[in-house]
Amino acid sequence: MHSWRRPCGCPDRRRLLDLRDSVSSPEEFLQQPFTFLATPPEEGMLERCRVALLPVPYDGTATFRAGAREGPRAIIEASIHLEDYILEMDADPSLAGIHTAPFLEPMTCAPELMVERVRSAVAGLCQDGRLVGVLGGDHSVAIGAVRAIADAYPGLSVLYLDAHADLRDAYAGTPFGHASVARRIWEICHLVQVGVRSMSAEERDFIQEQRIQCIAQTGLHPLDDQAIEDIVSQLGQRVYISLDLDVLDPSLMSAVGVPEPGGLGWWEVLRLLRRVGETRQVVGFDVSELCPPVGPASCASVAAALTYRLIGYAMLPYHEKRTQK
Repeated sequence: MHSWRRPCGCPDRRRLLDLRDSVSSPEEFLQQPFTFLATPPEEGMLERCRVALLPVPYDGTATFRAGAREGPRAIIEASIHLEDYILEMDADPSLAGIHTAPFLEPMTCAPELMVERVRSAVAGLCQDGRLVGVLGGDHSVAIGAVRAIADAYPGLSVLYLDAHADLRDAYAGTPFGHASVARRIWEICHLVQVGVRSMSAEERDFIQEQRIQCIAQTGLHPLDDQAIEDIVSQLGQRVYISLDLDVLDPSLMSAVGVPEPGGLGWWEVLRLLRRVGETRQVVGFDVSELCPPVGPASCASVAAALTYRLIGYAMLPYHEKRTQK
């Protein structure tokens, strides 16, 4: 249990107003700590937090619409305007403590080197059972993150939400690009794919040959309660959630590198994520492919809200312990 408590009332607005009242100019305000939810440095110290967010401004493997390197900053900026309290959960996930790590410097010379840089950073953050969330960046940031989490949690399962199968062995000259992420993860641990609505014929054959659990979205069939239970039943006890924002319908999330028609709705995704949090131990996640230059600013707000709910669902056991005391 943390010793600090947030003020009563509207904590995130109070935090932002206090921050603004303490500076004398817009320039000075811009120099304030840049953290998720505008968490003050003393509250966001790593050793006091059960959650760590790692911003990775990297889109070195983008092949269509570049700009995902701006995603982490846009998510953090949008998070400043979120309420700490989540109505649907009747909980304040920020009470678990959220540390925002420094932006990870990208390595553009070779994707495999960036994979190792992400792996090393995540391995350092996930010690002591801390939940680590990676803010991409293109989806290739998930490869290094999953490698680190799989080392820390044997028997890991990955719930992979993406509009694309991402099972090519290599694409655009590299096996570590955004189109090969699921293939590299499949080589590491158990993989369950949800929301796929685009793949090559070769990827289809690979899915069938390897019996990969891929829940494709090829029509107007929502993720109802039974479908969600079927998905969750395919996961092990420890789960990493990899979420490419293009899994969402473009009417909700158009600011992505490779948009696809159709897609999951907001409440469908939340029901799935919450059920995973209720029945499994979520040990890590990534939110990837926000591409601010190619869509409205509202997309960053959606990505920030989704990130915060992922934290909340992953920390459900923590919230339950607090309410029992």
